[in-house]
Amino acid sequence: MNKGTETDPKGLILEAYRIEGITPAECRTIFLDWALSLPLEQDTGSSIRVLLDQYAGSAPDHPMSAVLTEGLTSMAAPRRRGGWRSRARN
Repeated sequence: MNKGTETDPKGLILEAYRIEGITPAECRTIFLDWALSLPLEQDTGSSIRVLLDQYAGSAPDHPMSAVLTEGLTSMAAPRRRGGWRSRARN
């Protein structure tokens, strides 16, 4: 049985919305697994928008709705974290 879709290949996001009492931390873990399972050529931002349209309207207060929204906004403003290039040179 394949319950996945093009935007949610493993059905992870669907299942997250079905879990009663799921925490934001658990949603972030599921979101990361979802993002890593997408094909490289698939646009993550577009996929997140589809998932928000699909689920967030009927469950705006669900923690996964917040995580998806956060994922969409953090993608819009990526920032570099650490590394030798981030240090100022003398």
